[in-house]
Amino acid sequence: MPDPVMIRCESPAHLASEAARRFVDWARLATNPPKVHTVAISGGRIAGPFFDAIANRDRAGTGPRLAQLSVHFFFADERCVPPNHADSNFALAHARLFAPLGLAAERVHRLRGELTPELAAVEAERDLRALTTVPANTLPAFDLVILGMGEDGHVASLFPGAPAAVTESRAVYVPTVGPKPPPQRLTLTFAALAAARALWVLVSGSGKAAALADSLRPGGATPLARVLRERASVTVFTDLPAL
Repeated sequence: MPDPVMIRCESPAHLASEAARRFVDWARLATNPPKVHTVAISGGRIAGPFFDAIANRDRAGTGPRLAQLSVHFFFADERCVPPNHADSNFALAHARLFAPLGLAAERVHRLRGELTPELAAVEAERDLRALTTVPANTLPAFDLVILGMGEDGHVASLFPGAPAAVTESRAVYVPTVGPKPPPQRLTLTFAALAAARALWVLVSGSGKAAALADSLRPGGATPLARVLRERASVTVFTDLPAL
């Protein structure tokens, strides 16, 4: 398993700021020359501060604003709830990232949690394929996926013990069930995470130390460990001490 690139941060605020700095730099470089680039983002405790830091850096920066660039935002996972629900990843991102950035609606591709999970998964993959224009028998690849990690080592909504219909799917998105309410979820698959051109993981909080340690060891059993095994490169931002 290739070693991930570890970005050590002093605090959650430092992690959010450093990841935001690198994201804004990535977005500006990725669209020179201009073409559509796709990024999938996640929810979680660090997501709000990360989104705030992106918006603040965008306002304060001297380069082109993110609203002027051709980056399209998707989601790594979503709860099957309406978009204005308190548990919606879209609601969080809209309030703290999309609206502050002034992004055009066509640049945001939410997972439609109010639909049946199966239909929402199909529609989301269709949206991605429309931008990536790959053959029907080829898995479309995000340019960048940004994940969090839970205390059990889950990423997106890929939880330990998920059934083979989830873990072995070759689709981009699949319905799944999480251990906390609301349980019905949509998630990127392991195959989609492996196909992404770049993948970052934001790991914040002392309660995640054991899961991160297991994920980094050879033969680790967490979902993040599988992601690390299946990719040539992953960048991990963390405020946990070196293991």
